[in-house]
Amino acid sequence: MSTTPSILVGIPVYNEEATVAAVLDEVRHYAPRILVVDDGSTDETPRLLASQPVDVVRHPTNRGYGRAMQEMLQRADHDGFDWLITMDCDKQHEPAAIPEFVSLIGRDDSDVISGSRYLSMSDADDVPPLERRSINVAMTSILNDKLGLSITDAFCGFKAYRCAACRDLTLDVDGYDFPMQFWVQAVHHGLRISETPVRLIYNDPNRSFGGPLDDPDNRRAVYERTLRRELIRCGSRDALCRV
Repeated sequence: MSTTPSILVGIPVYNEEATVAAVLDEVRHYAPRILVVDDGSTDETPRLLASQPVDVVRHPTNRGYGRAMQEMLQRADHDGFDWLITMDCDKQHEPAAIPEFVSLIGRDDSDVISGSRYLSMSDADDVPPLERRSINVAMTSILNDKLGLSITDAFCGFKAYRCAACRDLTLDVDGYDFPMQFWVQAVHHGLRISETPVRLIYNDPNRSFGGPLDDPDNRRAVYERTLRRELIRCGSRDALCRV
């Protein structure tokens, strides 16, 4: 007899005072258990989180998006959840899409269900900044070529992860280059990967990555270095080829 999988929704936040309360209020309509990783916010985010009925892990300083992802995956597995659904807190991911992820989880034929902003675009989608779209396209193409994947969006943070399947992944990249490591590790460990369309929303096209990553050329170089390093670690035959 099958049982309903237990699901935790994980949300990394950093200085999200303008959106955190509204996003969490809406997420609670679809998910009873929510974990927020406050990655060293210096605005009113900690105070606003204190009034929310959610679990909060607070970093005293900003440790990076990848570190928050690692912590959410570890916490979900440690607490006995079957699945972790991750989403952002800046209103670029719609909580109303959570039931679709839950439905796909129920099919039990994937280990990673990755949201894609480009799988099925519509007139309602926003137009992403050109340099962000071009880097996404380029890096997604390289990942597909190196790993034998056919994904359409390498960087969407709206995902569902089967906790047990991710348990043995070696994840230690703390920054925004975390997806480059994750995809290599997922393929290396034989995880089953699927995509589902999510709406493309850009509320703040000028949002900063922070520091040197705001320069597009440098950001792509960081992504490529992380990908190359991870391919070497996992023993890829063409790891030393130019990516």
